[in-house]
Amino acid sequence: MVKAVGIDSGTKSMDLFGFDDETDEVIADVSVDRNRVTENPAIILELLREIQEEHGKIDAIVGPCGYGIPLKPAREATDEEIALATFMTEADVRRRLKIVGLRELMLLMRGAKDLNVYFTPGVVHLPTVPEWRKANRIDLGTADKVFTVALAMVRESERNKVPYSQTNLIAVEVGFAYTSAMAVKNGQIVDAMAGTAGFPGYLGMGFMDSELAYALANALDDFGKLVLFQGGASYIAGVDPFSVSPEEFVKLAKEDENVRRGYNAMIEAIVKDVFALLPSAKPESIYISGRFSRIPEFFRDVRRALEGAFEGYDFSIEVLKLESRAKAKEAAEGSAVIANGIAGGKYGELVESLKLRESSGSIFDWVKLKERGNLRIFEDLIL
Repeated sequence: MVKAVGIDSGTKSMDLFGFDDETDEVIADVSVDRNRVTENPAIILELLREIQEEHGKIDAIVGPCGYGIPLKPAREATDEEIALATFMTEADVRRRLKIVGLRELMLLMRGAKDLNVYFTPGVVHLPTVPEWRKANRIDLGTADKVFTVALAMVRESERNKVPYSQTNLIAVEVGFAYTSAMAVKNGQIVDAMAGTAGFPGYLGMGFMDSELAYALANALDDFGKLVLFQGGASYIAGVDPFSVSPEEFVKLAKEDENVRRGYNAMIEAIVKDVFALLPSAKPESIYISGRFSRIPEFFRDVRRALEGAFEGYDFSIEVLKLESRAKAKEAAEGSAVIANGIAGGKYGELVESLKLRESSGSIFDWVKLKERGNLRIFEDLIL
């Protein structure tokens, strides 16, 4: 019997999901507004302790950890590893960006001796991704994107009645800020188009034209992380993403030509993310997840766009909604699945297939620039 809880950290909310693998009872399914976590990170530990008090000792908790840390108990994480998992400038620390709250939560989790918390890798830490695909990449997919892949592999294994090592798919997470896509070949993540290094999402523009980056670096007194949360579909559409909900955005796209431009850019970006991964894998299925995937019209339009793009090719790939037991986001259940596997539960083979225990390195290890040494400033920031 293994009790496991997973935590997914999103832009809008931090979600917790947990289950007992003997009874399959859900022991946690809650979503906390991310602003509340930023103001008081300890609220997440309070929730975990309430769950533990009600259901008994939790065998493993997978905590949120930004860009990720090679798999280890939270109590073993170093200051440097936490700094890199949440890397930002001192100016952004002073701005109290949401990632500051995440960093403070990670530090609290490291010191919580009564909670069995683990930190897990991002895609760039995985040995299953060839090194040439990591070159000059930091954002190959944060740790929570691996959570989404884990749940997609479970669903594909259940659907086709095959072991995890025989799953071949692309998992796409369409979140409030970014869209990410990860390719799985024979049960291993082998490539990704993710977040700030993929095509545009709802808030963020994804990867940036290097000339634009050069221009901004010279035009702005402080090129902070907030720049990375701009320029996406909502900005192309000319709507305020913080006052127009995703549901309203989808509805407006059917009525307003300007909004439709942004909407079309977002749909097309998903298709491009998927096609960019086809040289790396031969997926049998594409799983769509994330906040936007729960809007029926949006999922329908994504599926139609992907199926239309496949026309004329000699292959067919089924486009599926990633189903989750969680009212919270799908990645929260995926995180709990990984926690269960870490603790030796029924998903142990999944953790082995993903080679999470063999994860290693840090986010700057594959930067191939002469100035790479200057990046050590982020390792040395005082936590």
